Amino acid sequence: MTKSKITAMFLGAAALFHAQEKRLLTLEEAVSLGIQNSKNLKIDQAKIQEATANYLEAKNNRLPSLKASASALALANANVDLKILPPSQNGGNGPKANSAFLGQISASLPLYAGGRIKYGIQSAEYLVEASKLSTENDKVAIAYNVAQAYNNLFKADQAIKVLEENLTASQKRDESFQKLENNGIIARNDRLKANLQTSNIELQLLEAHNNYNIANINMDLLLGLPETTEIEIDSNYISELTENQSVSYYMNQAISNRKDLQALVYQRKAAALGTKAAKAESLPTIALTGGYIAAEVPKILTITNAANIGLGVQYNIDNLWKKNSALMQAQSREKQLEAMNDLLNDQIKLDINRDYQNSDFAKKKIAVYEKAAAQANENYRVTKNKFENGLATITELLDADTAQISANVNVINAKADAALAYRKLLQTAGI
Repeated sequence: MTKSKITAMFLGAAALFHAQEKRLLTLEEAVSLGIQNSKNLKIDQAKIQEATANYLEAKNNRLPSLKASASALALANANVDLKILPPSQNGGNGPKANSAFLGQISASLPLYAGGRIKYGIQSAEYLVEASKLSTENDKVAIAYNVAQAYNNLFKADQAIKVLEENLTASQKRDESFQKLENNGIIARNDRLKANLQTSNIELQLLEAHNNYNIANINMDLLLGLPETTEIEIDSNYISELTENQSVSYYMNQAISNRKDLQALVYQRKAAALGTKAAKAESLPTIALTGGYIAAEVPKILTITNAANIGLGVQYNIDNLWKKNSALMQAQSREKQLEAMNDLLNDQIKLDINRDYQNSDFAKKKIAVYEKAAAQANENYRVTKNKFENGLATITELLDADTAQISANVNVINAKADAALAYRKLLQTAGI
């Protein structure tokens, strides 16, 4: 297969991207776009709005209520016997009431509710804060997901570059071997082995392009970009790897910064207030009441200026023998959140130590892979010289070439994985 045909094949495999808009993005820009366009965060914002509405509803409970009502009634010729009139004026032939009109305005201002209103307001406020912190925690998770997708795209892109370089070298070798075969210097079988090596590299390159295309579409969806956008990775993505601090440093950062841990604190505060509010259910409520009534029964009765003011007391007597199920539920909720808090703290300790070890391991692997790559490159150089001098077989040369390709790809992947492992450690620490 000629080089022009190979080039055409890869252009065909990547034809989708020719019509695409290219956009260079650093990791920080990608994370910012991911957070900005995240559909999960839009759901979180709706939850914050819902919690805020509940908070406003709780605050409304301490404000006075004012109600107005009016009724127009048709009566079935009701007999009216006004006791305040003398019998001669209120006899059996008195006027019939066939309609009545009633208007009423009533107001009530709660004075005492056993603390239920106050506890409800404070609890709702804590839940608003918990919702906001949960959103911040989701932002951290989204940032890591974007970093992970960015890392995959980087590795796919770098693999393509390495394979393209090796494919070019392999194709040149095929041309040289063809000339050597034509001159009777090497056997046809040896030339075919070299051609097979080139075909294997072509297949690897096709797979690398496929992985890149899938990773690119995944990034577009994560960032809210059109699916026709081809993302170019910042070449400085793995140029600098930060040294890890001590495990205790990340543990302290997690305790101070983990938003899910902080959200749980507010949820526990809200649950404690829910328990107090449930206890207050057994207490009476007192309210300042007032109102105005007007009534009109044509030809019989007219009432105006019937204003009233007073105190209203309400107490559910059945609280004396009924179990306070609301209190039991609130106390159960407190216990659940306490256990969740302990579980989360244990999980954080495990995650910090695991991710610290993974990050340290990933960085150590870089040195090993770099050493292996240097050895593989040197081995290929030596084997190539020996082959040219008739001291090595074509199989040994091709094996050395395969080992060289694999070793160089491993170095790039190791650096990218180390960068991602460090990001994971930062996410776990809430930084």
